[in-house]
Amino acid sequence: MGMEVKMAEKEKSPKRSKKDYKPSEEVRQHMRTARAEMRESMRALFPPEFIEHRKTARREILLGIRDLIDDTLERM
Repeated sequence: MGMEVKMAEKEKSPKRSKKDYKPSEEVRQHMRTARAEMRESMRALFPPEFIEHRKTARREILLGIRDLIDDTLERM
């Protein structure tokens, strides 16, 4: 009987696609806090030089991707 109730409840709930999902403000605030805490833990774990090197490397990767996109667009 328990399974029948669960199936009935599942049928009643509206279907939402992933693109329609919008997290509540509470969820968003938890995510912001988690991200800030993660960044602080990285700063405490690694020396400042590593953090700066990581930031520079990330920028170079993004610039490289932009060049690939620009090159592809020029050839279209």
